[in-house]
Amino acid sequence: MSAKLRYVVYTRVSTEDQGKSGLGLEAQQRDIGIFLDQFSAVPFEIIGSFQDVQSGGDNSRPELDKALAMVRKTGAELLVAKLDRLSRKVSFIAALMDDSKVKLRVASMPFADKFQLHIYAALAEQERTFISERTKAALRSAKERGVKLGGMRDATMQRNVAIQVKANREAEKLMKIIGPLHQAGTSLQKIAATLDEQGIRTSRGGKWSATQVSRILNRGSSSLST
Repeated sequence: MSAKLRYVVYTRVSTEDQGKSGLGLEAQQRDIGIFLDQFSAVPFEIIGSFQDVQSGGDNSRPELDKALAMVRKTGAELLVAKLDRLSRKVSFIAALMDDSKVKLRVASMPFADKFQLHIYAALAEQERTFISERTKAALRSAKERGVKLGGMRDATMQRNVAIQVKANREAEKLMKIIGPLHQAGTSLQKIAATLDEQGIRTSRGGKWSATQVSRILNRGSSSLST
């Protein structure tokens, strides 16, 4: 009989409000559940679960420290939903990769090895840097057009710009699937059904409708034309 595989689960949300309301936790728990049901070797056992309510840029997180201590002591694997839940810093992730006593498993990338996870972390950090610079450029452009920035208005605009950037980025990715289907004459309803069948969820984690597909097509077309 094979030895039981052991996991230590770690989740993280960014703000105190998220921690209280559960925002983000449900998605992480869902992804971890999918991994355990569909991709994990069996039998397995969850020997510990830890959660921080703290920024991913802060390396000093008490619950993560406890999770890592348990991993090092027991030989269990540290299981996270996504790599950025562990940290947003490549240097921090790289240090864990070099720790021979830490075995890392990322639910959303069930077959990724340490090298692939390191590359993904580096690319994700580059993308965040680029998005930050693009947001700053959008704010400068708005200011040049005479939009008044400052105080709450400035914060609101930065948030709105960030939301638009994220929505455009998601639309660009989805257009790789939706675009060819639409060009082939597939109906919006059928495209929505295809996305659901492939396990692709909307930005809010729900199922697709023809209206939502239409919005992605409009946003994707606008993004490509700019």
